[in-house]
Amino acid sequence: MSGNPISFDNRPSLKRPVLILAFAGWNDAGCSATTAVRYLTEQLVASKLASLDPEEFYDFSIQRPQVRLEGMHRQIHWPSYDFYYGSGIGVDRDFIFGIGAEPHLRWRSFCDAIIYLARECRVDTVVTLGSYLDEVLYTRPVPLTGFSSEDKIIKELDIMPSRYQGPTGIIGVLGEACRKTVLPNISLWAALPHYLPVTPNPRGALALVLQLTQWLGLRLDTGPLERAASEFQTKVNELINNDPNLSAFIRELKKREFEQ
Repeated sequence: MSGNPISFDNRPSLKRPVLILAFAGWNDAGCSATTAVRYLTEQLVASKLASLDPEEFYDFSIQRPQVRLEGMHRQIHWPSYDFYYGSGIGVDRDFIFGIGAEPHLRWRSFCDAIIYLARECRVDTVVTLGSYLDEVLYTRPVPLTGFSSEDKIIKELDIMPSRYQGPTGIIGVLGEACRKTVLPNISLWAALPHYLPVTPNPRGALALVLQLTQWLGLRLDTGPLERAASEFQTKVNELINNDPNLSAFIRELKKREFEQ
């Protein structure tokens, strides 16, 4: 594939790797998906694998590069989409993680580059994580939905198949590209309360991590993320208790749920 925008830092020999991706922006309410992938990357002490050239896919007037001082010199840090690889405990396979912002431009070419990386690394399955806002109770477990090219994966995950129709993000486009190239893929989404302005939402990230690791048989320490989710829930309780209008809305939402 000449002119491919992916630049590899390493070419490791990987065992039946799973490619797990998250995209900041439209697909990432409460930063839950990107938080989940960052957490997995940190827990597996993943190493840099590759990067996508941002020049082809990002509008720098929308997502501007950052200037940072390093000593007496100014350095430009460009938006990027980066890949990392690591091995898990308890499973006979490796993992590749992709994280960065949803691209602004050339989505089909972006998906072609992702699939190229998947083929080069002999990826077994592509997993995309997302999160969205919905009318759900903050006191209930985070609802999870998803879609997959393989019905058996949805059954294994024991989640509600997504019935969404409408505008889509890069995850929807990538899922279609995977299907056309017969590359197994699953997309897992967390539903977060639309009436909470708080971000990031670690409860959504925790729900995604727990569901994914259970399905994959991957053992890792979820303690730090569980504590962050608990602290978040305490702050939300305080916020709602101190807001009469929000408290009334929650009571009405509970009533509607009970009547269904």
